[in-house]
Amino acid sequence: METLLPIIVQIVTGVIGGQAVGAAVKQAAMGQLSKLLAGGIGGLAGGQILGSLMGGAADPATAGALSGILGDVVGGAGGGAILTAIVGAVMGAMKKA
Repeated sequence: METLLPIIVQIVTGVIGGQAVGAAVKQAAMGQLSKLLAGGIGGLAGGQILGSLMGGAADPATAGALSGILGDVVGGAGGGAILTAIVGAVMGAMKKA
């Protein structure tokens, strides 16, 4: 469960970040499924990248559980928002072409 919780937190916060960007950028005209997928995948990637940049601080045994979960939330939401924005821009450009 200790290894599964950060992944779940990253995916859920990534979906939340993706939904926020999808709602803010209406001209992207993304479907709900594409926002969910981009947010979840981006959240997982963002959380993993932030965890590796923090030098293993996401490990509760070395840095405390609060900082690990906080890093997962920030990395997940940021990664989900960024990837959803990228996918929305690409989809918007494809519709114009």
